[in-house]
Amino acid sequence: MSPNKSSKGLNASDQRIPVTILTGFLGAGKTTLLKAILSKQGSERIAVIINEFGDIGLDHELIEFVEDEVVLMASGCLCCSLRGDLSRTITNLIEEKTKGKLSFERRVIETTGLADPGPILQTLLVDSNLAKNVRMDGVITVVDAANGPTTLDSNFEAVSQIAMADLILLSKTDIVSKNTVRSFKIRLNSLSPTAEVLQTVSGNISPKTLWNLSGLRKGVDPSNAIAWTTQKFEPHPDPFSNLSGLLKTENTSIGEALHDKRISSASIIVEDPIKDAVFDRWLDTLIKLKGPDILRIKGIVFLDGLEKPFVFHGVQHIFDPPVRIDNWIGSDRRSRIVVIARNVENSELQRSFDMLLV
Repeated sequence: MSPNKSSKGLNASDQRIPVTILTGFLGAGKTTLLKAILSKQGSERIAVIINEFGDIGLDHELIEFVEDEVVLMASGCLCCSLRGDLSRTITNLIEEKTKGKLSFERRVIETTGLADPGPILQTLLVDSNLAKNVRMDGVITVVDAANGPTTLDSNFEAVSQIAMADLILLSKTDIVSKNTVRSFKIRLNSLSPTAEVLQTVSGNISPKTLWNLSGLRKGVDPSNAIAWTTQKFEPHPDPFSNLSGLLKTENTSIGEALHDKRISSASIIVEDPIKDAVFDRWLDTLIKLKGPDILRIKGIVFLDGLEKPFVFHGVQHIFDPPVRIDNWIGSDRRSRIVVIARNVENSELQRSFDMLLV
């Protein structure tokens, strides 16, 4: 897993097309966001892979032409329906782009309802042809503040969508109380501690906010890589935050207790560079024992004997090739690792990190 110490050119220019996975709860506003992406004029042309054209309801006045299941929007964006195999659909788009028949710089893949984004992430990694041509840019989950808590209570798949997100878009915050929004955001942060939670109304959000979420890209700004691999939320609330007793608190439902507690996360910051054999042994052991339950694992690692750190990312037992951060500056040589898992105790994940402190 760790890069070879003698390797060079690991961080050469990355020409692969970034892919964003867009998932979300039913009725949360995912379709509204997709329509906004397709209709807005921008500097980048985007190819959106959806399940059915009928599900999104494209405005006819925004369509330039339709041919072979591909819709060209007036904005320059493309929209195509998923027919069968995802790998084949993406490969077809690549071939059409290579031939000059289509033009786009970015892809968005829409998932259906409460579908698990994990298999899509794995498809991008295990298909050698796709891995050469595309890279994972981030997972976006759309959830609404009105019905989201109930959806989480009743569907573990929804909890998994939150846990795997790099960015969570919280919709319909204008129709619920501020305290409901605040409580729900705390719950979302506890499930996905490295994801940013942004509020949006009617899909009104800058497209730039949606892109370049992953720290696993060549030429990434070190601050972005740090943000991608660092917990943004302290799971234990401030014990002095409600001394007056005037702040209304939300009741924890049975569903929340059943589903949320199946998700765990743990993180570590290692002060000194790690020996490559130690890192590989820790990762191999973790994957061997808990691989099927690892939703996301990512980090920035300094290895003993290497001047620059590398970023790594995996889903279950499948990993992206590590990317070296050649533009890292400063004296900070701390490694940062985050693991998000299901059906694994937090304490168990945290104890696994002891292997790195040898």
